[in-house]
Amino acid sequence: MEETTNTNFLQEIIEKDLAEGKVEKIHTRFPPEPNGYLHIGSAKAIYINAVSAQKYGGLFNLRYDDTNPVKEDDEYVQSIYEDLMWLGAKPDGGVFYGSDYFDQCYEFAVQLIRQGDAYVCDLSADEMREYRGTLTEPGKKSPYRDRPVEENLALFERMKNGEFADGACTLRAKIDMASPNMNLRDPAIYRISHTSHHRQGNKWCIYPLYDFAHPIQDALEGITHSMCSIEFENHRPLYDWVIDHIGFEKKPHQYEFARLNVTHTVMSKRYLRQLVETGTVDGWDDPRMPTLCGLRRRGYTPSAIFEFVKRAGISKAYSIVDIGLLEHCIRDELNFAAPRRIAVLDPVKVIIENYPEEEEELFPQNNNPNDESAGTRMLPFTRELYVERSDFLPEKAPKFHRLYPGGEVRLMGAYVVKCSGFEADADGRVTLIRCEADLETGGKNPTDGRKIKGTIHWLSARHAFDADVFEFGRLFEKENLIALPEGESYGDYLNPDSKKKITGCKLELSLQNAKPGDRFQFVRNGYFCKDTKYENTFNSIVALKDSKGK
Repeated sequence: MEETTNTNFLQEIIEKDLAEGKVEKIHTRFPPEPNGYLHIGSAKAIYINAVSAQKYGGLFNLRYDDTNPVKEDDEYVQSIYEDLMWLGAKPDGGVFYGSDYFDQCYEFAVQLIRQGDAYVCDLSADEMREYRGTLTEPGKKSPYRDRPVEENLALFERMKNGEFADGACTLRAKIDMASPNMNLRDPAIYRISHTSHHRQGNKWCIYPLYDFAHPIQDALEGITHSMCSIEFENHRPLYDWVIDHIGFEKKPHQYEFARLNVTHTVMSKRYLRQLVETGTVDGWDDPRMPTLCGLRRRGYTPSAIFEFVKRAGISKAYSIVDIGLLEHCIRDELNFAAPRRIAVLDPVKVIIENYPEEEEELFPQNNNPNDESAGTRMLPFTRELYVERSDFLPEKAPKFHRLYPGGEVRLMGAYVVKCSGFEADADGRVTLIRCEADLETGGKNPTDGRKIKGTIHWLSARHAFDADVFEFGRLFEKENLIALPEGESYGDYLNPDSKKKITGCKLELSLQNAKPGDRFQFVRNGYFCKDTKYENTFNSIVALKDSKGK
């Protein structure tokens, strides 16, 4: 992961804090909840925290927010770590788990009770909502708010010991039921959940809520700049309240940035999980998914993803970024980095009737015209070839400069050929094209000065192998999925044509040596990568040109 020279408003804050001596060394963290796979939105938080730490010589932590055992799983723990390593965001400050701080969180909760800053409340969840008030009306104090300290300590101990059922009571911070900030109206900081934890097992049946645990974890790890998405802005006063009332000497500070919203994309882990569990997609790593593992399998690179985050911008203002920008970033990178190879995705056989049946010759093909050091490779030419079906029409059409009866075309890097006839089945589907080659034009222009307008790619039938290719469109047809009309769901906008499997494709033999994840430009067809899940399969990454709306 390379250090960026760009500066955003968060890095301006960091620079100011360092210049004024508020901090000696910055320390950031990425705190994902292990209840699903990371997605493109997560990449923004990773970029902000990891790159900022790197840029200013600080430390970067990975801390799993595993304080809610209901949806958490070791599968997600492992996937998150793999995604960070793939992105190059190595947590040089360490890997931590929120659950490792359960003992400290409990002791700090006891401290707050002793200080008169927390109490055990028997109100149900519905009653708590009723007592909480509204944005225009203050809340009402719980009838349990003034319990004596000793009674609260005893009840909290009994909560820890498992003497109460789930939801029977909570531990609440005693702040201000009339506060205009709803988050300060005596928020719950501990709840009962008789659920086994993926790391702690059955040691605990009470768990701290995120707004209580997170600032404690930041403080214990020495985090200086706790940078998170904008929905936590109204939670910052509670963050500060916890830090202040526990009495941490070195106080972390929270800063917020706008989430990354992308067109044609859903970021809800709950819905993404639903897509996986219902078999709508081929797992979390389905190449149509916005997950980082899905993008990786699709053929996207860490550098393209981070470039997209940079270009999308980092601010506090809401925006939705066109997914075309992400596609542009990977296309721009692969244009210079991806080797060129030949793949005929919808092949039809061509016979060069004036070319000797047993003869074979080699023609050079550029490995990458944008990189001179990439050199060339030799492609065998024989009497029987494959070309794309779309490169032939039974009749001449306006502005069609490829093959048709009587028409001439350049076979890329080889001969100029002229169509002398074709064969078709009973349904009119072309099954064979017959051509004559101008055998004086091997790798050069006709000597009589005639202009050949069209060039098509080809493969020798004897030097090609069969493979499957998946072409992917956008998973959702609707552009803006942030605010759906009432009564509608994400599923209403699933694109039924987002995945197309093409069998019987003809690929040049060099692609047999491709390793899973290797990326190529299939000449005239787009960018593709070798699939990491299925043998002899290639996935489309992105088209050669912008294909908005595909």
